[in-house]
Amino acid sequence: MKAKMIRLTALFVLLSSVCSVKAQEKMNVLKLKSPKDLHDLFRYTGNDIILISGHRGGMVPGFPENSIATFENTLRHTPAFFEIDPRLTKDSVIVLLHDATLDRTTTGKGKLSDYTFEELNQFRLKDAEGNVTKYSIPTLTETIDWARGKTVLNLDHKDVPLQMTADLLRKHNADAFMMLTVHSSSEAKFYLADNKDRMFSAFIRNKKEFEDYENSGIPFSQLIAYIGPLVKPENLELYRLLHKKGTMCMISSASSYDKLKDPEERKGAYVSIAKDGASILETDMPIEAAEAIRDFQKAGKSKQKFFGRK
Repeated sequence: MKAKMIRLTALFVLLSSVCSVKAQEKMNVLKLKSPKDLHDLFRYTGNDIILISGHRGGMVPGFPENSIATFENTLRHTPAFFEIDPRLTKDSVIVLLHDATLDRTTTGKGKLSDYTFEELNQFRLKDAEGNVTKYSIPTLTETIDWARGKTVLNLDHKDVPLQMTADLLRKHNADAFMMLTVHSSSEAKFYLADNKDRMFSAFIRNKKEFEDYENSGIPFSQLIAYIGPLVKPENLELYRLLHKKGTMCMISSASSYDKLKDPEERKGAYVSIAKDGASILETDMPIEAAEAIRDFQKAGKSKQKFFGRK
C-alpha cells in the first residue's frame, strides 16, 4: 500500500509539472480586430490596466532584442506590446535591428545596409550579454504575420522611408495592431494622409510639444504620449493636459531606471512610475517590471475584452 501511494504521489507530481509547463507555454495576447479596438485599448479612462511596452522586445539571457522568440517569451509572462526597430538591407528588405551596424547584436560585422537579406541569414543574434543564440534577424513582414491576433507592434523610425512603411502596413492590412513612433507632428500628418486610422507613439515631453500636436489637428484619441524617461514634478502638467484629451502617457525606463544594478532599486523605480500616473511603462525588462507593478494594475472592465491567453 505504501509503495502504491509513493507511485501515485510521484505520478501526481509529474502531471502537475507537465501542466505547469503547458500553462507556461500559453501566451498573454491582445485581441484586436480593428483600428477602433486599437484606439480604444490605448484610450485613457482613469481606470486602466497599466500597459507594459517591451523595449525592443525585452532583454533576458538567451533571448536577443528585436526577435520573435523574445516577444513570445515576454508574452508567456505578461500582456505587452513591443517597440521594434525596422531597418533596410542592401536589397531593400525591411528587417528588425536597432543599430545601423551588426557588431553589437549579431555575429556579423559592419553596416547592415551593406548586406542583402540572404547574406544576413548567415549571422546569428546575440543576447544582451553578448551570448550567441540560435536566432537569425527577422523581417518586418514575418514579424507582422506573427503579431496578428497576439500583440501590438510599435515601429520606431530608423532608415525606412515613411512611404515604404505606410505601403507595407496597407499591404498586410495591419493597422488594427500597429503603432508608429513619430518624432514630430509632420510625420504623423503624413501617415494620416495615407490612412486616417493610424495610431501613433508621439514625443510629447513638454507643453510646447503638446501645443504643437494640439495645433496640428492630429486626433489625441489616436496617440500615446512618450513624456520622457524619468519621474519628475514636470510630469504632472503633462498628465493633466493629456489625460483631459483621453491620451495615455508613457515613461520609458530603458535609458534610466533599467540601468540600476540592484533589482530592489529597479523594482522601486517601476513602482514609482506606476504611482506617478503613467499608463504605460516601457522597459528593457518587461517581465521584471510587470511583476513589480502587479499590485498597482487596475483591471478596468471596459478593457478586459482585449486581454486573453492562448
